[in-house]
Amino acid sequence: MPELGKYAVAVLSSYGVTLALLAGLVGLTFWRAGRVKAALREIEARQGKGSDG
Repeated sequence: MPELGKYAVAVLSSYGVTLALLAGLVGLTFWRAGRVKAALREIEARQGKGSDG
């Protein structure tokens, strides 16, 4: 790891915030995908269509 000197706190906290935001976006994407899949399953069930099309 390179010597960051007086900028160590700023650089490392920036990396931490960036990783947290990326993890949040990935989590939000998976959560939303689950909601959309459930909604589509519900719509297909109401229309009388099964998972086999």
